Amino acid sequence: MLPKLFSSLALALASLAVQAAKPLEWVVGYAAGGGSDVVARTLADAMGKSLNQTVIINNKPGAGTNIAADYVAHSKDIGHVMFTADFATLAANPFLYSKLSYDADKDFVPVGLMVRFPLLLVVSPNVPAKNLKEFLAWAKAQGQATPYASPGAGSPHHLATELLRERSGLKLQHVPYRGAAPALQDLMGGQVPFMFVDTASGWQYVTSGKLRAIGVASPQRVKTMAEVPTLAEQGLSGFEAYAWQGLVVPAGTPADMVAALNKSLVEALDSTPVKARLQALGVEPTPGTPAQMTSYARTERERWGRVIRDAGIKLD
Repeated sequence: MLPKLFSSLALALASLAVQAAKPLEWVVGYAAGGGSDVVARTLADAMGKSLNQTVIINNKPGAGTNIAADYVAHSKDIGHVMFTADFATLAANPFLYSKLSYDADKDFVPVGLMVRFPLLLVVSPNVPAKNLKEFLAWAKAQGQATPYASPGAGSPHHLATELLRERSGLKLQHVPYRGAAPALQDLMGGQVPFMFVDTASGWQYVTSGKLRAIGVASPQRVKTMAEVPTLAEQGLSGFEAYAWQGLVVPAGTPADMVAALNKSLVEALDSTPVKARLQALGVEPTPGTPAQMTSYARTERERWGRVIRDAGIKLD
């Protein structure tokens, strides 16, 4: 009897050891090499060390993060998969699509917010405006709808411009691209006159003089680009828009694991190497609790859901 008992106990302990040794899969809904991927890999490296566990990035780009979100929401590998859920996944897509294969509220458990990407209103060098007042006057003088670029329909960049249209009364025409890179190339080439761009993608072109920054869509100036005034201080009171990201796990993930992941994430965001890397990207760390992420995502969903409905934007 005792040998059988010890044998069963040994098997159970071995099974637990295998579970603990299994890598964590971090799913990112964007292609390798972009800002979202770099942020995930930076944090995965730091978190893997504190958790004493290998973290593997799995890029599943496409459909505004819906492919990745569906994969994670229906994963059976509970306890070993997590996901970069962002502005699109949690705030915009529930309104942009008539039907989703996942429920942004019920299928994911927040671990914590990760970062915010400040958005810059930038213009092509051939646009004469140097501040918001001059930009609005120039746009209104065009006599027709002014085209603007975005990295894609439904992106925070697109919706921030819709909010600008609503607040300013400008007549605008959306020109969506397949990502920030081609949009920026046409903007620098003068094919389109302006766009909102996140700091990680566009700041290098502002500092090199290839684009001109009109203002930042944050409540305060960005520390690493303090010379660029906010749009709010130039007359658009309360104007605020970010691209943001948080870490989530599938519903059903044990609470103790969520707590352990949150602790590791907060420590990583507060570490000197990670803060230096994020600052180089022009990205703001936003550490916090799962409850704070839940509240933030809910507020963003209500805010941008109204913008999407008022503008009549649908992607299906």
